[in-house]
Amino acid sequence: MLQRLKPFLATLGLSGLVGLLAGCQSSPVAPMPTVPQVDLPRFMGDWYVIANIPTFIERGAHNAVESYRIDADGSIATTFRFRAGGFDGAEKVYNPRGFVLDASNALWGMRFVWPIKADYRITYLDASYSQTVIARQARDYVWIMARTPSISETDYATLVRHVAALGYDVNRLQKVPQRWHSAKEQ
Repeated sequence: MLQRLKPFLATLGLSGLVGLLAGCQSSPVAPMPTVPQVDLPRFMGDWYVIANIPTFIERGAHNAVESYRIDADGSIATTFRFRAGGFDGAEKVYNPRGFVLDASNALWGMRFVWPIKADYRITYLDASYSQTVIARQARDYVWIMARTPSISETDYATLVRHVAALGYDVNRLQKVPQRWHSAKEQ
């Protein structure tokens, strides 16, 4: 993972790295609620990113999918995969590791680079575990995800209202293009 990040970190520079690390810190804002309880085994698997306020690595992502698996040590092996800049763009794959931080299983630390664990909160999860919203206390990034590559406009509007109620500027939300031709591509 570090080998993949070295070229990026080299181009980022010291001021960019300081800004990136500062962005991982929590802001003194109203506490952000999480869902009361997450059944971790049920939450595992593939989640299509329907919309987000993207991080720098996600800008221009197409066919973005985040996959989770519980490892023997209880941490969450994560694979974030997408096509950069278009459906035919280069495939990008990142493997952060998640760490459950509370008994509800809804508050995680997501580690892309040791030792930093970025804030990761499950703030919405429908009863069928088919749609979720992942947010951050700093209200800088957010992800609307689903088990399918698309959701109804009604469901999308409901999730956007949820994101707004958390205190986000929903005008910054971007739909992530998803186009799948066959199960083999997924």
